[in-house]
Amino acid sequence: MTTPLLSVQNIHTYIGQFHILEGVSIEVPSGSIVALLGRNGAGKTTTLKSILGITPPLQGKVIFDGVEIQGRRAFEIADMGIGFVPEHRAIFRDLSVAENLKIAERKKGELAKKQDFIFGLFPDLERLIHLPGTSLSGGQQQMLAVARALVPDNKLLLIDEPSEGLAPVIIEQMMEAIRQLSTETTVLLVEQNFIVASRLAESYVIVEEGQSVQYGRMIDLVNDKQTIHRYLGAA
Repeated sequence: MTTPLLSVQNIHTYIGQFHILEGVSIEVPSGSIVALLGRNGAGKTTTLKSILGITPPLQGKVIFDGVEIQGRRAFEIADMGIGFVPEHRAIFRDLSVAENLKIAERKKGELAKKQDFIFGLFPDLERLIHLPGTSLSGGQQQMLAVARALVPDNKLLLIDEPSEGLAPVIIEQMMEAIRQLSTETTVLLVEQNFIVASRLAESYVIVEEGQSVQYGRMIDLVNDKQTIHRYLGAA
Protein backbone atom coordinates (compact mmCIF):
# COMPACT_ATOMS: atom_id res chain seq x y z
CA MET A 1 0.00 0.00 0.00
CA THR A 2 1.29 3.47 -0.90
CA THR A 3 2.26 5.66 2.04
CA PRO A 4 -0.04 8.72 2.18
CA LEU A 5 1.48 12.17 1.79
CA LEU A 6 -0.39 13.25 4.95
CA SER A 7 -1.47 10.99 7.80
CA VAL A 8 -3.35 12.50 10.74
CA GLN A 9 -3.61 9.91 13.51
CA ASN A 10 -6.10 10.33 16.35
CA ILE A 11 -5.25 13.95 17.15
CA HIS A 12 -6.67 15.78 20.16
CA THR A 13 -6.53 19.58 20.19
CA TYR A 14 -7.51 22.06 22.88
CA ILE A 15 -8.23 25.77 22.50
CA GLY A 16 -7.86 27.15 26.00
CA GLN A 17 -9.77 24.80 28.26
CA PHE A 18 -11.99 23.52 25.45
CA HIS A 19 -11.34 20.07 24.01
CA ILE A 20 -12.13 20.81 20.34
CA LEU A 21 -10.74 17.74 18.55
CA GLU A 22 -11.31 14.45 20.34
CA GLY A 23 -9.83 11.98 17.91
CA VAL A 24 -9.51 13.00 14.25
CA SER A 25 -7.77 10.75 11.73
CA ILE A 26 -7.25 11.51 8.04
CA GLU A 27 -5.18 10.04 5.23
CA VAL A 28 -4.44 12.08 2.13
CA PRO A 29 -2.80 10.18 -0.75
CA SER A 30 -0.33 12.09 -2.89
CA GLY A 31 -1.94 13.65 -5.96
CA SER A 32 -5.48 13.49 -4.60
CA ILE A 33 -8.20 15.86 -3.43
CA VAL A 34 -9.68 14.81 -0.09
CA ALA A 35 -12.72 16.63 1.31
CA LEU A 36 -13.06 17.21 5.04
CA LEU A 37 -16.80 17.42 5.69
CA GLY A 38 -19.04 18.19 8.65
CA ARG A 39 -21.51 20.66 10.05
CA ASN A 40 -20.54 24.12 11.29
CA GLY A 41 -18.56 23.79 14.51
CA ALA A 42 -17.63 20.15 13.91
CA GLY A 43 -13.89 20.90 14.06
CA LYS A 44 -12.89 21.12 10.40
CA THR A 45 -10.99 24.41 10.52
CA THR A 46 -9.33 23.42 13.80
CA THR A 47 -8.15 20.24 12.07
CA LEU A 48 -6.44 22.25 9.35
CA LYS A 49 -4.85 24.56 11.92
CA SER A 50 -3.71 21.55 13.95
CA ILE A 51 -1.99 20.07 10.90
CA LEU A 52 -0.23 23.37 10.29
CA GLY A 53 0.74 23.84 13.95
CA ILE A 54 -1.32 26.99 14.50
CA THR A 55 -3.34 25.16 17.16
CA PRO A 56 -0.98 22.23 17.81
CA PRO A 57 -2.49 18.91 18.91
CA LEU A 58 -1.62 17.69 22.40
CA GLN A 59 -2.14 14.03 21.50
CA GLY A 60 -1.83 11.97 18.36
CA LYS A 61 0.46 12.20 15.34
CA VAL A 62 0.61 14.28 12.18
CA ILE A 63 2.92 12.70 9.60
CA PHE A 64 3.75 14.66 6.45
CA ASP A 65 5.86 13.17 3.70
CA GLY A 66 7.11 10.52 6.11
CA VAL A 67 8.07 12.94 8.91
CA GLU A 68 6.24 13.54 12.20
CA ILE A 69 5.45 17.25 12.35
CA GLN A 70 3.24 17.61 15.44
CA GLY A 71 4.96 19.89 17.92
CA ARG A 72 6.87 21.85 15.30
CA ARG A 73 6.21 25.56 14.88
CA ALA A 74 3.85 26.69 12.13
CA PHE A 75 6.52 28.38 10.01
CA GLU A 76 8.67 25.24 10.13
CA ILE A 77 5.75 23.12 8.96
CA ALA A 78 4.95 25.58 6.17
CA ASP A 79 8.59 25.51 5.06
CA MET A 80 8.31 21.73 4.65
CA GLY A 81 5.83 22.32 1.82
CA ILE A 82 2.34 22.86 3.22
CA GLY A 83 0.32 25.85 1.98
CA PHE A 84 -2.76 27.22 3.72
CA VAL A 85 -5.70 29.09 2.17
CA PRO A 86 -7.64 30.33 5.20
CA GLU A 87 -11.34 30.90 5.49
CA HIS A 88 -12.35 34.53 4.77
CA ARG A 89 -9.30 34.88 2.46
CA ALA A 90 -7.09 37.03 4.75
CA ILE A 91 -5.37 38.87 1.93
CA PHE A 92 -3.46 42.09 2.60
CA ARG A 93 -6.07 44.57 1.42
CA ASP A 94 -3.79 47.61 1.25
CA LEU A 95 -1.21 45.79 -0.85
CA SER A 96 -1.50 45.28 -4.59
CA VAL A 97 -2.12 41.91 -6.17
CA ALA A 98 1.56 41.83 -7.17
CA GLU A 99 2.69 42.63 -3.62
CA ASN A 100 0.38 40.00 -2.11
CA LEU A 101 1.93 37.40 -4.40
CA LYS A 102 5.50 38.60 -3.91
CA ILE A 103 5.43 38.35 -0.12
CA ALA A 104 4.29 34.73 -0.44
CA GLU A 105 7.73 33.76 -1.76
CA ARG A 106 9.85 31.61 0.53
CA LYS A 107 12.78 31.78 -1.88
CA LYS A 108 13.70 34.52 -4.30
CA GLY A 109 12.42 33.86 -7.82
CA GLU A 110 9.52 31.55 -6.90
CA LEU A 111 6.87 33.94 -8.20
CA ALA A 112 8.62 34.38 -11.54
CA LYS A 113 8.76 30.60 -11.91
CA LYS A 114 5.08 30.10 -11.05
CA GLN A 115 3.40 33.18 -12.51
CA ASP A 116 2.47 31.64 -15.87
CA PHE A 117 0.73 28.77 -14.09
CA ILE A 118 -0.98 31.13 -11.61
CA PHE A 119 -2.20 33.55 -14.26
CA GLY A 120 -3.33 30.64 -16.39
CA LEU A 121 -5.58 29.59 -13.51
CA PHE A 122 -6.66 33.13 -12.60
CA PRO A 123 -6.46 35.50 -15.62
CA ASP A 124 -8.24 38.23 -13.62
CA LEU A 125 -5.22 38.53 -11.33
CA GLU A 126 -2.88 39.32 -14.19
CA ARG A 127 -5.27 42.00 -15.43
CA LEU A 128 -5.60 43.50 -11.93
CA ILE A 129 -1.96 43.00 -10.95
CA HIS A 130 -1.36 46.59 -9.80
CA LEU A 131 -4.67 47.14 -7.98
CA PRO A 132 -4.93 46.96 -4.18
CA GLY A 133 -6.83 44.16 -2.49
CA THR A 134 -9.59 46.59 -1.54
CA SER A 135 -10.42 47.01 -5.24
CA LEU A 136 -11.04 43.29 -5.81
CA SER A 137 -14.40 41.58 -5.71
CA GLY A 138 -14.98 38.76 -3.22
CA GLY A 139 -14.32 36.19 -5.92
CA GLN A 140 -11.12 37.90 -7.01
CA GLN A 141 -9.94 38.06 -3.39
CA GLN A 142 -10.52 34.31 -3.10
CA MET A 143 -8.54 33.75 -6.29
CA LEU A 144 -5.69 35.81 -4.82
CA ALA A 145 -5.81 33.83 -1.56
CA VAL A 146 -5.42 30.57 -3.48
CA ALA A 147 -2.79 32.04 -5.80
CA ARG A 148 -0.62 33.09 -2.84
CA ALA A 149 -0.45 29.48 -1.66
CA LEU A 150 0.71 28.42 -5.13
CA VAL A 151 3.75 30.71 -5.18
CA PRO A 152 6.03 28.46 -3.07
CA ASP A 153 6.69 24.84 -4.05
CA ASN A 154 4.04 23.32 -1.80
CA LYS A 155 3.39 19.59 -1.89
CA LEU A 156 0.11 19.97 0.00
CA LEU A 157 -2.53 22.70 0.07
CA LEU A 158 -5.00 23.06 2.94
CA ILE A 159 -7.96 25.01 1.51
CA ASP A 160 -10.69 26.22 3.88
CA GLU A 161 -14.17 26.99 2.44
CA PRO A 162 -13.13 28.29 -1.01
CA SER A 163 -16.72 28.72 -2.23
CA GLU A 164 -18.04 30.62 0.80
CA GLY A 165 -19.92 33.79 -0.15
CA LEU A 166 -19.22 33.47 -3.88
CA ALA A 167 -21.68 33.76 -6.74
CA PRO A 168 -22.42 30.50 -8.63
CA VAL A 169 -20.47 31.54 -11.72
CA ILE A 170 -17.40 32.36 -9.59
CA ILE A 171 -17.77 29.04 -7.73
CA GLU A 172 -17.56 27.24 -11.07
CA GLN A 173 -14.37 29.15 -11.92
CA MET A 174 -12.88 28.35 -8.52
CA MET A 175 -13.74 24.65 -8.88
CA GLU A 176 -12.06 24.48 -12.27
CA ALA A 177 -8.98 26.20 -10.86
CA ILE A 178 -8.77 23.71 -7.97
CA ARG A 179 -9.08 20.82 -10.42
CA GLN A 180 -6.21 22.21 -12.46
CA LEU A 181 -3.95 23.00 -9.50
CA SER A 182 -4.51 19.47 -8.19
CA THR A 183 -2.46 18.25 -11.15
CA GLU A 184 0.51 20.01 -9.53
CA THR A 185 -0.14 19.47 -5.82
CA THR A 186 -2.23 17.49 -3.29
CA VAL A 187 -5.29 19.11 -1.70
CA LEU A 188 -7.10 18.71 1.62
CA LEU A 189 -10.31 20.68 1.18
CA VAL A 190 -12.78 21.92 3.80
CA GLU A 191 -16.02 22.74 2.01
CA GLN A 192 -19.46 23.33 3.48
CA ASN A 193 -21.11 23.17 0.05
CA PHE A 194 -21.53 19.43 -0.44
CA ILE A 195 -22.22 19.74 -4.17
CA VAL A 196 -18.89 21.53 -4.64
CA ALA A 197 -17.03 19.01 -2.48
CA SER A 198 -18.61 16.03 -4.23
CA ARG A 199 -17.59 17.34 -7.64
CA LEU A 200 -13.99 17.97 -6.64
CA ALA A 201 -12.87 15.26 -4.23
CA GLU A 202 -12.15 11.60 -4.83
CA SER A 203 -12.47 10.72 -1.16
CA TYR A 204 -13.82 12.22 2.05
CA VAL A 205 -13.60 12.26 5.84
CA ILE A 206 -16.59 13.33 7.95
CA VAL A 207 -15.96 15.08 11.27
CA GLU A 208 -18.70 15.23 13.90
CA GLU A 209 -18.24 16.89 17.32
CA GLY A 210 -14.46 16.81 17.03
CA GLN A 211 -14.16 13.19 15.92
CA SER A 212 -13.70 11.62 12.51
CA VAL A 213 -16.70 9.35 12.17
CA GLN A 214 -16.64 8.11 8.59
CA TYR A 215 -14.41 8.08 5.53
CA GLY A 216 -14.44 6.56 2.07
CA ARG A 217 -14.83 7.22 -1.63
CA MET A 218 -16.84 10.30 -2.57
CA ILE A 219 -18.73 8.39 -5.24
CA ASP A 220 -20.12 6.11 -2.53
CA LEU A 221 -21.10 8.99 -0.25
CA VAL A 222 -22.97 10.78 -3.04
CA ASN A 223 -25.31 7.80 -3.23
CA ASP A 224 -25.68 7.46 0.56
CA LYS A 225 -28.48 9.92 1.27
CA GLN A 226 -28.92 8.69 4.85
CA THR A 227 -25.32 9.49 5.81
CA ILE A 228 -25.45 12.86 4.03
CA HIS A 229 -28.59 13.81 5.95
CA ARG A 230 -27.28 12.49 9.27
CA TYR A 231 -23.92 14.25 9.28
CA LEU A 232 -24.21 17.10 6.79
CA GLY A 233 -27.86 18.10 7.00
CA ALA A 234 -28.21 17.99 3.22
CA ALA A 235 -30.68 15.90 1.29
